[in-house]
Amino acid sequence: MKITTKHDRRRRIQLRQRKRIAGTTERPRLSVFRSMAHIYAQVIDDMSGKTIASASSVEPAIKGAFAKEVRGGNLKGAEAIGKTIAERLIEKGITRVVFDRSGFLYHGRIRAVADAARKAGLEF
Repeated sequence: MKITTKHDRRRRIQLRQRKRIAGTTERPRLSVFRSMAHIYAQVIDDMSGKTIASASSVEPAIKGAFAKEVRGGNLKGAEAIGKTIAERLIEKGITRVVFDRSGFLYHGRIRAVADAARKAGLEF
């Protein structure tokens, strides 16, 4: 795969990571995706190929609870998504996950999701 764009670079990093990261029933994979305006997180059991829980900044329930300065495209919005996904997993009895940054660098909104999820009770 020849790298010609940022998307190609991210995709190559993502494929390299996915060779080593896999979610199981006991320890599913927390995958995070960010666009310019929104952030998405989902927890996946790769053994069965099912999504256990998800949260995103476009969900009406979450978007309506945001304060005025909180959006999916900023750090506070990412922290809210991390906290929400952690709460949803703890309700289902899951406390340990494997973090998948999906080829994005571990800083900014990706790091904010991870830190908020850890603070809310997830282990990774």
